[in-house]
Amino acid sequence: MIGTRKFAAVLASVLLLNGCKVGPNYKRPVVVTPDQYRGVAPDLTGQSTAQPFAEMQWETVFQDEALRALIKEALANNYDMLIAASRILQAQAVVGITRANQLPNVSGSGGVDYQRNSFALNGPTVDSLGISLNYIVDFWGKYRRATEAARAQLLATTYGRDVVQTTLISNIAIAYYALRQFDDQLEFSQRNVAADTDIVRINTVKYTGGDSAITDVYQADLLLQQAQAQVISAQQSIAQTENQISILLGRNPGPIARGIALVDQPHLATVPTGLPSALLERRPDVRQSEELLVAANANVGVAKAAYFPQISLTGQFGAASTALTSFLQGPATVWSLGGQVLQPLYAGGAITSAYKLAWAQRNESELTYKQTALNAFGDVANSLVGYNQARLFRMKIEEQTNTYQETARLANVRFSGGVTSFLEVLVTQQQFFTSELALAAAWNTEMQNYVQLYQALGGGWQP
Repeated sequence: MIGTRKFAAVLASVLLLNGCKVGPNYKRPVVVTPDQYRGVAPDLTGQSTAQPFAEMQWETVFQDEALRALIKEALANNYDMLIAASRILQAQAVVGITRANQLPNVSGSGGVDYQRNSFALNGPTVDSLGISLNYIVDFWGKYRRATEAARAQLLATTYGRDVVQTTLISNIAIAYYALRQFDDQLEFSQRNVAADTDIVRINTVKYTGGDSAITDVYQADLLLQQAQAQVISAQQSIAQTENQISILLGRNPGPIARGIALVDQPHLATVPTGLPSALLERRPDVRQSEELLVAANANVGVAKAAYFPQISLTGQFGAASTALTSFLQGPATVWSLGGQVLQPLYAGGAITSAYKLAWAQRNESELTYKQTALNAFGDVANSLVGYNQARLFRMKIEEQTNTYQETARLANVRFSGGVTSFLEVLVTQQQFFTSELALAAAWNTEMQNYVQLYQALGGGWQP
């Protein structure tokens, strides 16, 4: 038992050998953040008590129940989301494998040896049991740095999943609003087909009675054909957009349920953006880029450790006896402990090249992180401008549409009273129809910019 205790004491001492970790410790690079986002009022940069837009759950941002149901289905069944989840499992396994390199490798053995010699017909049977241990002492922190890199890769993969989620939510919402625009386009076109059909019929009757020219019939028929073409175009766009959404949902192309009309979609008139400095913590793509930098930084330590000696230990503990009852007792117990130091002497410059490569990759990752952060600030600025201007544009188109609607109504009254020609009716009706289509497109653009601003600010990944 004394030998056993000695073996255990030596083993414990070896396991406690934790020297320095070579290589640079991670320090977040300095990123210059703007005092406020371009295009936002000063009182909306964090001084406001309103909850920042990006901190709102997507269920709060999107209040159309049909859209919410689509997003929930996509988060559960979209293949990009499932692939991202699978990558997280892979990264977790890599961490486990890398972490295992820091621990001893222990294996057991057993055997039976039947002996026979010329002096005895039957010799003794020797039973043996043993445990062997192989351990590379992580004196320079090579495996600890490798584990650090693997854990950072795991976090980067997790943030990558969040990037997929925010993109998926954004794509579904944008496609859904486009679908509602095409629904409006179809409704307007079908309404115009019905109205134009009546106009063609009326003008045909008038022409037959000698009260109008044949050109009035042709002009009315031309307007009808244009409206019919718009119906076909809207039906095509609806089918293709439904197919697009279906693929995002992880199902075969098919019809998509609708909810609130486009013009009635709830959304914020002014968006509380929060502080720009918080964007680095909120955007999953920025967090992902930083974790890749952490991993690259740790890999520098792995490469540097290759310059230093590798210390490995081997140990064995076992027993041999002619009877099982005598195992682990008395002189039958044996143990041994050995060590080896392996120092690279010449590798043709491979170690130095690997070290330089690790540093170059680390520096590239830092530049990528800074560029990703800069792009994030640019995304927010562009999205703010886009949303604010799209909102103003939609308001102007709304006023214009109301004016065209009234003009078309008055033209019909004047024509019915014989005050004006049918040409005025055709012109004003076409202007109103075109303006209706433009208004539906303006609403779609405003809502799409609303979604893009939410994504740019880092919203949508919160559980």
